[in-house]
Amino acid sequence: MANTSSARKAARKIARRTEVNKARRSRVRGAVRQVEEAIAAGDRNKALEALKTAEPQLMKAAQSGQVHRNTASRKVSRLNKQIAKLAK
Repeated sequence: MANTSSARKAARKIARRTEVNKARRSRVRGAVRQVEEAIAAGDRNKALEALKTAEPQLMKAAQSGQVHRNTASRKVSRLNKQIAKLAK
């Protein structure tokens, strides 16, 4: 347990940030899953709509350090590539 008042405050701040980070990570995973499910179903329009919501969430997560920016870009790129394959 924290001994000093500053350590107690730091522990409270960490707990708050952890909640925010968990929620953001969960939202990102859910958004990406929706895109992948639409791709698996072969529904290009639904996949595009899902990607429109997933991409900003991924980039926001990358901006805040949840995900590395290259990882976020790679995920968006791969999802776009899979959606492009549906058009053929």
